[in-house]
Amino acid sequence: MKDRLLHTPEGVRDIYGSECVLKKGLEESLSQIMRLYGYDMIETPVFEYFEVFGEKRGTARPKDMYRFFDREGNTLVLRPDMTPSVARCAARYYKDSKDSVRIAYCGSTFINSSEYQGKPRQSTQLGAELIGDASAYADAEMIALTVECLLKAGLSQFQVEIGETAFFAAIAEEAGIVGDEYDELLRLVIDKNIFGIEDFLKREGLDEKYAKLFRALPSLFGPFERLKDFKKLTDNKTAIEAVERLEKIYEIMKIYGYEDYIGFDLGKLSNYRYYTGIIFNAYTYGLGEALIAGGRYDKLAGQFGNDRPAVGMAVYVERMMEALVRNGCVRGEHENTKTAVTADEGSYAQALKEARKLRESGKPAFIKVN
Repeated sequence: MKDRLLHTPEGVRDIYGSECVLKKGLEESLSQIMRLYGYDMIETPVFEYFEVFGEKRGTARPKDMYRFFDREGNTLVLRPDMTPSVARCAARYYKDSKDSVRIAYCGSTFINSSEYQGKPRQSTQLGAELIGDASAYADAEMIALTVECLLKAGLSQFQVEIGETAFFAAIAEEAGIVGDEYDELLRLVIDKNIFGIEDFLKREGLDEKYAKLFRALPSLFGPFERLKDFKKLTDNKTAIEAVERLEKIYEIMKIYGYEDYIGFDLGKLSNYRYYTGIIFNAYTYGLGEALIAGGRYDKLAGQFGNDRPAVGMAVYVERMMEALVRNGCVRGEHENTKTAVTADEGSYAQALKEARKLRESGKPAFIKVN
């Protein structure tokens, strides 16, 4: 029992020393980028009412949340996702705003899932949400923020893959795929499970017009030039407009000068059902998981009584740290270095003077009394 007191539960860990210095420095530098873009920082509670993240929101599954009860019997959860919390805040504090609202945040999220075996169950998300702007320019701003966060962190080789959930949703609706079947096919496409997709199509007996497109979805990725070919695969107006929106975003990214970092993937979808438009993930070498993720969620805010379009992005801070270490991007200023100024009882005043001088120059210092 005594040994157990020195350890953390599965899925969480301590961060200390130079690693903690790196984490706090990264959070500060990326938060500064968001402030420069006009985003105001907010903090939301680490636990909220279960209904904020319930199945209607399209966020994490209820069985994957850490749930508990307060004294009044209300079901509370440790937040599994930041976006519903921000949407709730916007509905309460910015509902009368006539202009678009820019909100940034940094906080921990918690997932309690057997699928996370060996993976962190607590992670830090640092992100931004733009509420009240339905334009492609707002989408492009989020992608530009993503690129600038990666560059600011110290990475130079990365790719931002952009998809459009509206493309898949439009084809599925036309094909009559709803409910559990929709969820099943969504999961198969996310996993790029070609054999699973084929089995699904045979079982459902879909018209070959749709079956052909769903078979192709996992391979519908590549550079901007491929988008014109993707549009030819369907005559569904909504699906075509979704691809045209990606073309528009790419043209805006050219204005930013970030087009070389962009790729497209119409098979890129998410288990979070609140996404309604673009969806994107950022990757780098040496790490298979996304460092940054985001997308458009035009219907989520309305569930909190503030029916406004929205788009956002989130940096997975611990993954970003791992990528920086693996790519050799961690610089000397992240080292936890400090100066010990020695003193005895007679020289303490002089030692304090030296320590203060070092601190004023930005160098950590402490007094070591012999």
